[in-house]
Amino acid sequence: MGRASPSQLILLWAAQAGPQQAFLRCPATEVVYGGARGGGKTDACLGEWLVHSAKHGAAAKGIFLRRELPQLEAAIARAKELYLPIGAVWKEQAKTFLMPGGGVLKFRPLERDADAAKYQGHDYTRVYAEELTNWPSPGPILKMIATLRSAAGVRCQLRATCNPGGVGHAWVKARYIANGPYRLVRDGLTSRVFIPARLSDNPALTRADPGYVDRLKQTGSAQQVRAWLDGDWDVVEGAYFTEWDAAKHIVAPFEISNEWTRFRSFDWGFARPFSVGWWAVAGEDVYRPEGVIPRGALVRYREWYGAGGPNAGLRLTTEEVARGIKEREAGERINYGVADPAIFSEDGGPSRAEIMRRLGVGWRPADNARVGRNGAMGGWDEVRARLRGKDGRPTLYVFSTCEAVIRTLPALQHDADRPEDVDTDGEDHAADELRYACMSRPIARKIERPAEPQFPVNAAPTTVATLNELWERASTRAERI
Repeated sequence: MGRASPSQLILLWAAQAGPQQAFLRCPATEVVYGGARGGGKTDACLGEWLVHSAKHGAAAKGIFLRRELPQLEAAIARAKELYLPIGAVWKEQAKTFLMPGGGVLKFRPLERDADAAKYQGHDYTRVYAEELTNWPSPGPILKMIATLRSAAGVRCQLRATCNPGGVGHAWVKARYIANGPYRLVRDGLTSRVFIPARLSDNPALTRADPGYVDRLKQTGSAQQVRAWLDGDWDVVEGAYFTEWDAAKHIVAPFEISNEWTRFRSFDWGFARPFSVGWWAVAGEDVYRPEGVIPRGALVRYREWYGAGGPNAGLRLTTEEVARGIKEREAGERINYGVADPAIFSEDGGPSRAEIMRRLGVGWRPADNARVGRNGAMGGWDEVRARLRGKDGRPTLYVFSTCEAVIRTLPALQHDADRPEDVDTDGEDHAADELRYACMSRPIARKIERPAEPQFPVNAAPTTVATLNELWERASTRAERI
C-alpha cells in the first residue's frame, strides 16, 4: 500500500480554523481538546491520525480508547468514512485499521488500571483517549502515557477529548482545565495543554444540523445546557449536589470565636486520599461581606487532604496521620471527633481509632447512613439540607482555603445504579467526612405532639394503665408519620 497524498487527505478531511487547527499543530506531550458538545472533538482526533500516519508511515502506531467497547462504535463508523476511501483496511476481529504506508490504529476499551497493565511493553506514537471524564481517576490514562515511545524518533503524544461532567470531572479539571486555555504547563521534559472548543467552533455541524442546539436545550436542565453549549467547567452535568453555590457557601477566612464549639471529621485513606475537616458551630449570627452566617451553622475552617495526586493517597501510617492532626490543631480545644466506623474494626491488633487515641486524637464512630430509609434522613439528605439552609441562608459554610472540598464536592455525580446515592468511583473522600460532620449535628426537626386521645362519654371505665398504653400508641404513630 502506498501513502496517501496530501491532496487526497484534504479532500477527505481538513481541520476547521480555530481550535481544531491548534489541536493539530500543538507540540505538547498531553493535548486535551474540548469543553462543549458539538465542538468536533472526535473528528479532530481521527483527522490528526490521518495527518500523523501519512507523515510517518509504518512508524505511526496508535491506539484509540474509550472506557467501554460499545462507546467506540460511533468513532469507528466515522473512521471508516475517512480512512477506507484512501485504501486503509479495517480488521473487524482485531478492531484495527491498517493505514496506507503501514501505520496501525487500534480501537480498544480501557476500564481500569488492570486493563492498562495489559499494554505495558507496547509502544505507541499516539494514544487517543475520548471522553476523558469517563475515567474515575487518572491512573489508567497515566499508565497509557508510559507506552508513548518510538524507536524511529517520532514525536509521541496523548491526544484526549472531554466535556464537563462525568465521574472524572474533578481530576480532569485539576490536571488540565485549571491551568487555563492554551497555557503550556511543563513537568520536566513533558508538557500538557488544554485547548477549549465550543459548538460555535464547529460550523460544519450547525450547517448540517440546524436543529442541534434546540434539541440540546430541550434535553437537560439549564445547568446542563450551559455546560454542553459553553463548556463551563464550573457547571457539572449530572451533579449530585445541585444546591452547591460557591458564591453562597465559600467565605473568606475569619477569626473563629473561642466560645464556639469545635470538632473534626475524618475519612481514612491509604492508597486513596484521607480527609480531615475541622468545624466550628456558629454561636451567634456573624455578619460577613458574603452574607450573614446564621447561629448554629457549620463552618469548615481547616482541612487536611492526604492526596499525593488526583484521587491517590499519601500512603501515610495511622501514627503519621494522628501526629499530623495533633500538629494542625495545637492550642485548640476540640470538643469531639467523628470518623468512619471502619477505623474502629480490629483485625488481630488495635484498631486505627485506638492507635490514634493513644496518641491523643480521639474519635467516636460516625453515623455512616448515606441514604435515608423508612422516613429517616440519610447523610446526604443532611448535607443537602444544610446547603439549602433556611430562608435563603445556608447552614454550612467553607473557608476559601479548604480547596479539596471546594474542588471535589460540586463534581460528584449520581450513581448510575442507585441515583439517590453518590457515585463512589468519584473523588468522594472530603464529601464523606463532611457527611459525618453533618450527621454528628443533625438538623432538628419538630415532631408535633399528638392530640390527646378522645373517648366516648359512655365508654367503659378506663384504667390509668390503659390510658397510658393508648397515649403511647398514639405518640408512636404520630412520630412515624
